[in-house]
Amino acid sequence: MTDVSMIFDRRLQRKRRDRVAHCFDEYDFLKIDAAERVADRLADMARPFPLVLDLGCHNGLLRSVLQGRGGIERLIQTDSSAAMLAHAQGVRVRCDEELLPFADNSFDAVLSIASLHGVNDLVGTLIQIRRILKPDGLLIAILPGARSLQELRMSFAAAESASSQGMSPRVSPFMDVRDAGALLQRTGFALPVVDSDMLEITYAHPLQLMRDLRGMGEANSLLEQSRRILPKAFMAQMCAYYTQHFASADEAQRVRASIEWVTLTAWKPHASQQQPAKRGSGTLSLAKAFTS
Repeated sequence: MTDVSMIFDRRLQRKRRDRVAHCFDEYDFLKIDAAERVADRLADMARPFPLVLDLGCHNGLLRSVLQGRGGIERLIQTDSSAAMLAHAQGVRVRCDEELLPFADNSFDAVLSIASLHGVNDLVGTLIQIRRILKPDGLLIAILPGARSLQELRMSFAAAESASSQGMSPRVSPFMDVRDAGALLQRTGFALPVVDSDMLEITYAHPLQLMRDLRGMGEANSLLEQSRRILPKAFMAQMCAYYTQHFASADEAQRVRASIEWVTLTAWKPHASQQQPAKRGSGTLSLAKAFTS
């Protein structure tokens, strides 16, 4: 583990995953969307990946989505929630994403579907992933980005600023896409590629969004969240602000929720990979180039 501030209550996260495991497939549409994106990315690679780790597998949804893509012969699935793993099929290992119990140079690829945004030590986790990958092994991870749930975040802030309760974090912080490439390089990965896609969902009412977040096990798990009992009018004020500022202009008046998917693709270093040219090895004169 690297030195890191504790942001999330990991025990609470596990309890929430355990609690929703029995009905998770009723709320897994966002995770399925993320899994499809990762599976498509894996299929674009012109090589097989015989041994693959699914890190944070939930109920095994990636296994059902892959359907032969990636040349996978064996998929090892992990999750911190025993209840989630009980609903998965195939080879399963219960472990925390922050403490990986696998040998060095074990896996051809590590895939992670919307799980790493909840770890306290993302740097340490990425270093461990690099450790367990074989040389020239592949990492594909998809996480919600900083623009995710921005409407909900703003609506909570507006409701709290109108009350005497003071501000309290109610929506998790997410990764800024601008920081992701540097993070991969910092943790020793080669050939990093980071991209971002926006997804918009609509609801008849903001509380339906919050219901879905609870059903996914993604309710607030911040250590610094307020434990105060909210005034009766608080949620009504939040929903009113949300509807006023983020509802469609048509008759349906559906509210939108934004999800930003940030996809990290990188490789464990290997001598066969394309290398940057050595400093000073160029043969073209810039002076000649600009005067020609």
